[in-house]
Amino acid sequence: MQALVTDLRGRLLGRTVDRLVLVSFAALKTFDPPATALQGATVTAVDRHGKYLDLCFSDAAIGDVHMLVHLARAGWLRWRDSAPSPVRPGGKGPLAARLVLDDGSGFDLTEAGTKKSLAIHLVRDPQDVERVATLGPDPLDPGFTVDVLAGILAAQGRAQIKGVLRAQSVIAGIGNAYSDEILHAARMSPYKPASMPREDVERLYDAMQSTLRAAVDRADGLAASELKHEKKTNLQVHGRAGEACPLCGDIVRQVKFADSTFEYCPTCQTGGKPLADRVLSRLLK
Repeated sequence: MQALVTDLRGRLLGRTVDRLVLVSFAALKTFDPPATALQGATVTAVDRHGKYLDLCFSDAAIGDVHMLVHLARAGWLRWRDSAPSPVRPGGKGPLAARLVLDDGSGFDLTEAGTKKSLAIHLVRDPQDVERVATLGPDPLDPGFTVDVLAGILAAQGRAQIKGVLRAQSVIAGIGNAYSDEILHAARMSPYKPASMPREDVERLYDAMQSTLRAAVDRADGLAASELKHEKKTNLQVHGRAGEACPLCGDIVRQVKFADSTFEYCPTCQTGGKPLADRVLSRLLK
């Protein structure tokens, strides 16, 4: 998401909006201000809050309006350099919304699959979106120190560290893929309790910083169309079940839940013991 923000800043800042077309009406979660308010407005900022993309539009008539977008699991933003073909609002397919600039360029928000979770909020203040207002600290913020992480983990007690890393109200911006990658880099079981010795906290903190910052550095300068490929090709364990661990050569394993999975290396993370493939499992005896 940070790389997407960087790419869009170069493309959008100072540009004027022609229109925002809502193809999937269910994707828009707010009603005031309306989508038509963006017509003629200028893009003045591109930021993020955790996994939410934040585009700020301004003009004399509307003041500031923020378009907050959560891409969910199957959503993506696809940039267009030329004017698009007309679309029919309410139509079926992956297209959820389309932002068109005054020269015809812009982007499409798309979502694959039948489960539609992509969300768009048009608000005056990002804090008007509850899930933004309740976000935890961002691990890439300069103020996110090892002591901050230690306090967070101590407060979570016996909660499993995998779930803690993914909980946006606890730590913002880490999803399923990078929580797998961080735990692999830290050589830590996904089921390890969050409350842990100081040396383990420091190891997890170092893995978090190195993993996330390396991902941002690799994506720097890439276009939005290249970001997904870059991410997938550089993951060590996530999405690589059945393949060899790049660190030790053991086979990467997968645990399935009702609506998600995670991957890990037994040798690197669980002392060679496989994790049972069921909800609330523990290390096999």
